[in-house]
Amino acid sequence: MTKTHSLLGLAVGAMVLGLAVPALAEDVKVGILGDLTGPIESLAPPIVAGAQLAFDQVNAQGGILGGNLVSITGDSACDPSVAGPAADKLVNTDQVTAIVGAFCTGATIGAATAAGIPGGVVQISPSASAPALTTLEDSDLVYRTTPSDAFQGVKMAELVLAKGITDVAVTYVNNDYGKGLADVFVATFTAGGGTVSSNVAHEDGKADYRAELGQLSSGGSQNLVILAYASGSGKTILQQSIEAGEFTAYVGGDGMIGDDLVTGLPPEAVNGKIIATRAGAYAGASADAYKKLATDAGQNPEATYAPQAYDAAFLIALAIEKNGNAGREGLSAALREVATAPGETILPGEWSKAVELIKAGTDIDYEGAGGPLEFDAAGDVDGVIVELALEDGKFVEKGPIQ
Repeated sequence: MTKTHSLLGLAVGAMVLGLAVPALAEDVKVGILGDLTGPIESLAPPIVAGAQLAFDQVNAQGGILGGNLVSITGDSACDPSVAGPAADKLVNTDQVTAIVGAFCTGATIGAATAAGIPGGVVQISPSASAPALTTLEDSDLVYRTTPSDAFQGVKMAELVLAKGITDVAVTYVNNDYGKGLADVFVATFTAGGGTVSSNVAHEDGKADYRAELGQLSSGGSQNLVILAYASGSGKTILQQSIEAGEFTAYVGGDGMIGDDLVTGLPPEAVNGKIIATRAGAYAGASADAYKKLATDAGQNPEATYAPQAYDAAFLIALAIEKNGNAGREGLSAALREVATAPGETILPGEWSKAVELIKAGTDIDYEGAGGPLEFDAAGDVDGVIVELALEDGKFVEKGPIQ
């Protein structure tokens, strides 16, 4: 045999061998863009853990598209100027298929406009609640699994009025989240017969809010609504207000619910003196399924926005499987299909069941830890808003606000 024939034989053999060996399945990369530092850093770890729990279950039940689901985490710091570059890395360097996050509204919008929308990447935030997200021109790429503050602000006002509180002072962090929630709260509270004695915006990150507190207390109300962040201005304002003795009762939104909010503060000044609102878990089979999964994994199933993070991550995985590839094109349409009735109900944790149904061409409808996730045209969902009260240094959930 000549050398030429030998080389030809090797080439043909290699071609045959190549045809005989199936292509190896590739891992699918999904980003988690979390506000790991900044004013909500105390809230971030359980939210990230909730998303990761969903991804872990996907891999434990056979993976996705024949491979594993790999999560890549970035820090958006609750700051649009940080979120943009962090999202750019996930989208253009890490080449993720989709993103869970960000957690703050401003960071979510910053990430979407800088990288997500130009890159055609679906984002689902578990906690960005400001009404500004509803009107974002996003090419049907930005969604959320928590209710808008257009709903939370109404329920907060109704709760305050139901408790017989007829006058309040309001301060809010001067960003999309704070202003959006404050606007809805004030409008609903006053329409219900309440009086807002003063309404003062403040900037996050200052060491001293005594000037703002002077303005707030000048109206005469003893009830202060603080719409800010537990690891940022919210705690500082609460602490300085207690030191000055200017208010006796406090109301907060979801951003104020953090483990470190009352650390170092006199128990007698906070226990029984603070109420707050946040998105709550749905009461039903899907909520029960999630609670068991989270508890078995050593997580707190009632952690703020952890259920919504689980839903965001599980929905992304379902949409990728439905889309049939790890590409970005067509993913938003697939997301709407797996989240919308009619279809066979899929509960949290039922990954292998969902995959079998998708492969069989059967429609599915995911019902999540936070309830039915029927996205409207803007990518928003309905939900449940719950009341919390501070007791013995901890926020205790009191139930849905009716």
